[in-house]
Amino acid sequence: MKRLTILGSTGSIGTQTLDIVRQNPEKLEVFALAAGKNVKEIELQAREFRPQIIGLMEEKAALELKHRIADLDIEVVHGMEGLLRTVTDEVPDTVVTAISGRIGLEPTLEALQTGKDIALANKETLVAAGELVMETARRLGRAILPVDSEHSAIFQCMESDSRTLEKIILTASGGPFRGWSEEQLKEVTPERALQHPNWAMGAKITIDSATMMNKGLEVIEAHHLFNMEYEQIEVLIHPQSVIHSMVQYCDGSVLAQLGRPDMRLPIQYALAYPTRWPNPLERLDLRGKSLTFFDPEDYDFPALKLAYACGKRGGTLPAVMNAANEVAVHAFLSRRVSYPEIIALVDKVCWEHDVLDATDLETILNADHWARVRTEELILSNKTRHS
Repeated sequence: MKRLTILGSTGSIGTQTLDIVRQNPEKLEVFALAAGKNVKEIELQAREFRPQIIGLMEEKAALELKHRIADLDIEVVHGMEGLLRTVTDEVPDTVVTAISGRIGLEPTLEALQTGKDIALANKETLVAAGELVMETARRLGRAILPVDSEHSAIFQCMESDSRTLEKIILTASGGPFRGWSEEQLKEVTPERALQHPNWAMGAKITIDSATMMNKGLEVIEAHHLFNMEYEQIEVLIHPQSVIHSMVQYCDGSVLAQLGRPDMRLPIQYALAYPTRWPNPLERLDLRGKSLTFFDPEDYDFPALKLAYACGKRGGTLPAVMNAANEVAVHAFLSRRVSYPEIIALVDKVCWEHDVLDATDLETILNADHWARVRTEELILSNKTRHS
């Protein structure tokens, strides 16, 4: 029986993780849930799964939840301190980091330091502090199991001797705007950008998938997870999202992992590892399907190029890129900036940043804070110029 803390339980990955718990009650048990402020959803989860602790980031939401579930014996906590409380208790052995954004960094580190394995769906954690997180996991002998479909695919295809690896190939759908002109992109609305052609995901990751920043973040994540040089990480556009990623070996052999575009598959694999569990999910049927592939260099994806550059430079620059992107994406979703301005803002903030070595959490968090403030300043100055 694995006992779980699920960070981001009301989001897309969190709710699908709970689907896996429902299907495997004899193997999985929920110890704690954590979310932002969705009181209605987490009350339903509390009544179904009866966790011992629930953490909400917003104090007002936590107080409301505490009142609504007063009939249940559940501890309700709030803020970052509450989030850390859900991962540091001695009961859970695995923490599912399904929370969106850099906010997942501190609880991931705390979970590792208190002896937990990580089922990692929060790629921003490794983008911002990959060296620090991976070194912490190695030093303490804890596992970081990828939940992202692409990294799960790579993990499933890897042999025990990593020296035989030649390169890894991350596939990408290319998003809904592949091949669109600059003029067309200026007219993209949040509603249109949230319509991903293959996957059902949260708002932030869906916008990142459209700009290809998500794939850029995954390149940096793969660099840290699999200890691969950036020159050994290739991105390939695969619009059907059937092949989730591939591994090429030194003899020229290529292994690929295929499956339907359903995040419950990599979630279950991470929770079941090192074994596999049966499930009732729909199976992949390749009959009548055509699988196509394109080079991203054939299209204009500035976010992907920027992510490679920031990853290679290293230090605090990936954390800055990630923070600026989070602010810019939320600004787009609230109609404060246009779609093309998302990556333009991120690019400007990155090249204004004086890069430092990312050797400790304080330095990384300071860089993150600077990037958020600077991005907001640029958004406000742009609005002033256009008013």
